This record gives sequence, C-alpha cells and structure tokens, in this order.
Amino acid sequence: MSSTELPGVRSTAELSSQTGAARVAEGEQLRTAVLPGLELSVRVRPPLRTGLPPALFVHGLGGSSQNWSDLMARLADTVDGEALDLPGFGWSPPPADRDYSVTAFARAVIRHLDAAGRGPVHLFGNSLGGAVSTRVAAVRPDLVRTLTLVSPALPELRVQKSAVPTALLAVPGMAALFGRLTQGLSAEQRTRGVTELCYGDPSRVTPEGFRNAVEEMERRMALPYFWEAMTRSSRGIVDAYTLGGQHGLWRQAQRVLAPSLLVYGGRDQLVSYRMAHKAASAFRGSRLLCMPEAGHVAMMEYPEAVAAAFRELLSDTGTGESDRYTEDGRG
Repeated sequence: MSSTELPGVRSTAELSSQTGAARVAEGEQLRTAVLPGLELSVRVRPPLRTGLPPALFVHGLGGSSQNWSDLMARLADTVDGEALDLPGFGWSPPPADRDYSVTAFARAVIRHLDAAGRGPVHLFGNSLGGAVSTRVAAVRPDLVRTLTLVSPALPELRVQKSAVPTALLAVPGMAALFGRLTQGLSAEQRTRGVTELCYGDPSRVTPEGFRNAVEEMERRMALPYFWEAMTRSSRGIVDAYTLGGQHGLWRQAQRVLAPSLLVYGGRDQLVSYRMAHKAASAFRGSRLLCMPEAGHVAMMEYPEAVAAAFRELLSDTGTGESDRYTEDGRG
C-alpha cells in the first residue's frame, strides 16, 4: 500500500537527497544505514527499558516504515524495535543495481541485520514484506527469533479481482498507461483510493492521519523513481509467485523454523482471507489470528490486537528474553 502516516507526528530535518521533511511519531528516531550499493532509512523506536530483544519490521508494496509506527509504540515495552524502508520506498533511495525482486529485498534485510549485528530478531512483515520476511526466515534461520506475518503476499491460484490492478503493474508498459489514466487524480483522491483498498474500515483513519497521508502521497509521486519502484516491485512479486522448487515461497514457508504468528483480515482486498488456513498448515507449529473486520493492514487498523497476539506468542514459546542481554542490559 502507499505509505499512510499515523496521527500525532512531527517533522524532522531533511534526510539524504530526498525532498520534503520526514515525519516521525513522538518517541521515534530516524537514522540511515549505508552499505555498499545500498542506503536504508531506518525508523527506530527506543525500548522502554534496556535488555529487550531486537525486532525488525518490514513494510509492504508502496508502503514505508511508518506503517509500523503504531504497533512499534505498543511493543516498546516488549522489544527493541526498528522498521526499515525497503530500497526505493519511504526514505530509502533506489538500490544501485535497480533490483526490486523479493530475493533482492530479502538480501537487503539480511545485509542490514548482519551489518548491525542485531540478530536474531523478532521479524515482522506485511504483504510484500511478508514474502520477504518468509524468505529471510527460511534461508537465514540464525537471524530470526520469531516470525509475525500480516497478510503476507504468498502465491495464490485465484487472485482476488481487487488485487488485479496491482498485479498488472508488472506488465511492461502498464505503469505508463496507469500514469496517463490517473494523471488527473489529485493526491487526496489517490490517497482515498489506497485507504479504501487497504483498510477494512476506512473510517478508522483519523482526519489528521489522512492529511498526513495526502502530503506523503504528494511527496512520493514527485520522486523520479516512484513508478519504477512500484512497477519493478510488482514484477518481483509476480516472479516470486511463479518460482517452483526450493525457491518457491510455499516451500520456503515449510522450511521456517522460528515460531510464527499469521494475521489475516476478513476484509482484505489484496490477500485472500481463504489463504489463512493454507498458510497455517505451511508454517510448522504456527498460530493463526483471523480478524473478520480487518483489511490488508491489520497492524495499522487494530494494533492492540496484533500486539496482544504477539505477546502471547512470546509467552507461550519462551522467546521473549534476549540471548545477549540481561535485565540490566549487561552482557
């Protein structure tokens, strides 16, 4: 989804070469992680006490680290949270190699974790970020303590009609056509369309949150690589859906060893609710949270419920304590 900011935010200094000012929720910080050929904007939510285990949050197609702000705030007493902007999204510039595949995004997450030395983390992913996180958990189990997926973009045989336009972005020349067809739409109209597509109940977005989202839409649409990032990322999802063998996402889901929490929304127009039980069967020993009223971004609509389910996962699996730190933060 296109990045939707939450209410109660303030502007910070300009970052990198982007235009405009980034917004951070009260208590958040922004930093930049620079790696060879890769620059990642990272949203940090300092924990309420020392010694909490690290967590990493990965957003979906067209989204940003802001999509996790509300959930990160509610889990500040449980984890030491960071949310990154995938290359080409949020405040992260495009990758040097212009590779927007699921594998490339997974590689970026792995490189970030390896460089920061934060693993193993409680890994969260939404939509495209769910597919990316699944791949990370499968190929680098040493980096993942638990896995929480909100409407993960895993292959479906029958794609919902409402998800077809997103899939069509992968077709060569379609982005230019979409651009021409929608060039008369205002940022407010575009934002309202995204909200109606991604939320089970769009009225849950506050007026201030909607205004902030409109501003962010205007900023994103002005970036010269906006359509490239959307198009190539959509193509990356389609390509990942068609992969078979050990690289197929469902096969990799079966290889995940970390305790997993799967969250699905009954009003999700992008990832079918009927995939919930298939996913629960694929991820060994996973637990399933079905939310009939939620849409595609349950962590934004119902952050309290998602936070509670995650805490239950930690309690039941004994994965809530850091291996590296004691209560007072000393090794």
